Amino acid sequence: MIRLVVADDQALIRSSLRSIFDREHDLEVVAEAGNGSEAVAATQRTSPDLVLMDIRMPGTDGIAATREILSEPEPPKVLVLTTFDLDEYIHACLRAGASGFLLKDTDPAGIVAAVRATYAGDAVLSAAVTRRVIASYIHTPAPGTTLPALTDRETDVLRAVARGLSNAEVAHELFLGETTVKTHVTSILAKLGVRDRLQAVIRAYESGLIRPHPNN
Repeated sequence: MIRLVVADDQALIRSSLRSIFDREHDLEVVAEAGNGSEAVAATQRTSPDLVLMDIRMPGTDGIAATREILSEPEPPKVLVLTTFDLDEYIHACLRAGASGFLLKDTDPAGIVAAVRATYAGDAVLSAAVTRRVIASYIHTPAPGTTLPALTDRETDVLRAVARGLSNAEVAHELFLGETTVKTHVTSILAKLGVRDRLQAVIRAYESGLIRPHPNN
């Protein structure tokens, strides 16, 4: 069972998300929050597996709440709720450690898939949303950012992951077994000192190993 906290200042959105998740046998909403402070308190109280976090909320916003939640020992993953075109704070959420992004107008099946993918860490995020976000906010390598030494194969895997490929898709493209890909991903995360694939991709962009595609 994937235990969820839903944080959004609009009660209608929270209610709609709860309705979607209540229909799934493996998803359970354990708490709702109307602002960042409530999200932090709910997370500390219920120890969920994943928090769906709105960015713009009164009082403590989603950025500050994400940063505080992820500073705790063994934190949940944070999936940011965004309108994409209007949220200029997405880069700050990336820096805070968010694991992915979910568009608020995503259809129910896509919402469920995004939650499961983020929880499992099997994909950066469906529908290339996160790749578009990264390409929009990371245009040039950050000064002084370097990557620890990766093997040639790990570099190949990281580049494929940055394109949004799942483990199965990476395995097919690189002619590897899926278990081997998982081993490479685990090694990449450990070497980079990050908790998930999205943060690994961000490090790759910041170092210049991967460049945003001009058409993204």
